[in-house]
Amino acid sequence: MSDAMTMPLTAMTAPGLWATLREDLSCVFQRDPAARSTLEVLSTYPGVHAILTHRLAHRLWQNGWRFPARLLSFLGRMLTNVDIHPGATIGRRFFIDHGACVVIGETAEVGNDVTLYHGVTLGGTSWNKGKRHPTLADGVVVGAGAKILGPISIGERVRVGANSVVVKDVPADRTVVGVPGRIVDTRIGTARPPNGISLDHHLMPDPVAKSIACLIERIETLEKELAEIRQEPPPADHAGECRSCTAGDLCCEHEAMH
Repeated sequence: MSDAMTMPLTAMTAPGLWATLREDLSCVFQRDPAARSTLEVLSTYPGVHAILTHRLAHRLWQNGWRFPARLLSFLGRMLTNVDIHPGATIGRRFFIDHGACVVIGETAEVGNDVTLYHGVTLGGTSWNKGKRHPTLADGVVVGAGAKILGPISIGERVRVGANSVVVKDVPADRTVVGVPGRIVDTRIGTARPPNGISLDHHLMPDPVAKSIACLIERIETLEKELAEIRQEPPPADHAGECRSCTAGDLCCEHEAMH
């Protein structure tokens, strides 16, 4: 495992509670263009309410006040529909966009500048005590509905596509999509926004369409080779139409790749 995936989270050396809460509040304006005022964010953002509640509950948990911590966490869940165990370690400038149906388990560790969308689960795959939830390094972005399961490590600046299910370690600067999650892209050496957080979800690759396009190209190559062996005229160019369909959305996608 790389150093980026095993490094101690900087949340362990975070500033004071109130300074951390101010950072949680200010980072909303950097990642949500709909945020207009501090009063609006404090009043109407359940993701902000959830992280504020968790910060307080986590302090109680660390000081041995386990039942009050769980009770405060439960009240926060009732208010926000976000379930964060008070034992979870969460770094600075954490943001839950739309703040609904997010679940973060007890032994989860989240680095700095992490963004989660609604429906994300940082869950476990074992009933055994000990580390059973994932570790997210700094700058990770997790799309809506994604599930990251087990004591795995997600490297710095990884993007997890919406509704993906990730059950294996992911190195830094990768994009993961699918069920189970597969690495489909790397952004090492590419330009990043000033805050290091990329939200260009429209650039997510489609591994299924890419695989089908490769198969179509391979079939065309084989047909040409077979025609040469039989000394027949090469197959006519169907201008984007498959031999088994005429509508051919996939064919259009294949032609676009050329």
